[in-house]
Amino acid sequence: MNKHAAQYSKGSLSLLGTIAMGTGVMIGAGIFALTGQVAELAGGLFPIAFIVAAVVSGFSAYSYIKVASVYPSAGGIAMILKKAYGKTTVTGAAALLMALSMIIAESLVARTFGSYTLQLFPSDPAAFWVPVLAVGLIVAAFLVNLAGNKVIGTVSKLTAVVKIGGLLVFAGSAVAASGISLQTSIVPPSGDPSIWTFFGSVALAILAFKGFTTITNSGGEVTKPKKNVGRAIIISLAICLVVYLAVCFGVASSLTLDELIVAKDYSLAEAARPAIGGYGMWFTVVIAMIATASGLLASVFAVSRMLAMLTEMKLIPHRHFGMPGNIQQHTLVYTVVIAAVLAAVFDLSRIASLGAIFYLIMDITVHWGVLRHLHTDVGANRVVLGTAIALDITALGAFLFVKGFSDPLIVAVSLVSIAVIVAFEHFYLRRLRDTNEQE
Repeated sequence: MNKHAAQYSKGSLSLLGTIAMGTGVMIGAGIFALTGQVAELAGGLFPIAFIVAAVVSGFSAYSYIKVASVYPSAGGIAMILKKAYGKTTVTGAAALLMALSMIIAESLVARTFGSYTLQLFPSDPAAFWVPVLAVGLIVAAFLVNLAGNKVIGTVSKLTAVVKIGGLLVFAGSAVAASGISLQTSIVPPSGDPSIWTFFGSVALAILAFKGFTTITNSGGEVTKPKKNVGRAIIISLAICLVVYLAVCFGVASSLTLDELIVAKDYSLAEAARPAIGGYGMWFTVVIAMIATASGLLASVFAVSRMLAMLTEMKLIPHRHFGMPGNIQQHTLVYTVVIAAVLAAVFDLSRIASLGAIFYLIMDITVHWGVLRHLHTDVGANRVVLGTAIALDITALGAFLFVKGFSDPLIVAVSLVSIAVIVAFEHFYLRRLRDTNEQE
C-alpha cells in the first residue's frame, strides 16, 4: 500500500461506537445551534419543524442505508455517487458539496461552542471572543484527531451518554420549574409562520439530523456493516428526535418566542436562567460545551476520511505542501483550516443557511442517482426514493424563497460557490482524462 494512503481499520467501529458517533455529530451540530434559528422561521411551531425534519431525514436515510448495506465502504457517500454516476463531474461536485456541508457544520458547532462558553461570564464579553473560541476548539479537535480512531471512538461513547443525559435533565428541570403542561408548552401559541417560512425552517432543522451521513462515510470501518450501518442510522435518528423534542418542550416552557429568537445563538442557556437558576445555566452551558466539542471531534474525523477517499478515487486533486504523513492526515489539515476560516468570517445564521443549501442539493443528487441507476441493484423502492426527492425539493425551495428576501447575499454566495465547485470538477476531471489518454 502507498505509504501516503489513508489508513482504514476495517471493523474498528462497533455498533455502539457507530451510534455514539452518529448521535454525537447530530446533537453537537443540532439542538444547541439550531433551536433558535428554527424558531425564528417556524414561530411557535418550531417543535413541529423538528418532527417534520426527522421524517424527511428518515426518507433520506433510506437511500444511504440501501446502498451502504450492499456496498459498505469508507468512501460512504462518494462511493454511492460514483456507483450511480461514474467518475463524472456530478459525482465529484456532489461529493465535495457533502464534504463542504460537513465542514460548514463544524464551523457552526464551533461558533455555538463560543456563544455558550461566553454565557459563563457575568459581563458581556467582546463579540470577537466567539470566533476566537471557535477557532481554538477546531485546533483542539485537530490535535485529538491526530491521536487516531480509537481515541475518537472512546470519547464519542463517553460524551454521547453525558450530553444526552444532560439534555434530558435540562428539559425535565425546565418543565418541572415552569409547571406548564405538555399541551400548552410543546406548541407555544405565539408566532404565525407562513407555509413558506415553516418549510424553510424544516430545511434548517434537517441539519440537526444530517449527522447520520457520518455513519455512511465510516461504513467500511463498522463491524458487520451490511447489518449495522442501517441499524446505527435508524437508532441514531430515533434517539436524536426524542432528545430534540424534550429540549423543545423545555425551552418552550421557559421562554416566550420573542425571548427565544433574541437568544437564538445560546437559547438553551437562556432558557435555563428563569427555569432552574444560575446553577442550572452553568450546567446547561457545560453540557453544551461537551456536546459541541465532541460533535466537532467526530465530524472532523469523518470529513478528513471522506476527503482522503475522494483523493484516492481521483475525484479531487491533492497537494501535500511538504507536510509529512499520509493523505488522511493532510486532508485533516485542509478540513480544520476551512472550518476555522468559516467560523471566523460568518455568523451562525449564515453558516447554517450555507450548510442547509449545500446539503439538500447533495442529498437530492444522491437520491436521483439511486433512483435512476442503482435501485434495482440495491433493492430500493422507487416510490420511497421519489418521496425523498420531493420532500428535499420542497424544503430547499421554501428556504431559498425565504432567504432570497431576508438575506439574498447568502443565497448568492451559496449558488456562486456551487457553480465554482461544478466548474472546478469539470475542468479537473477533463484534464485528468486528457493526461491519461496521452499516457
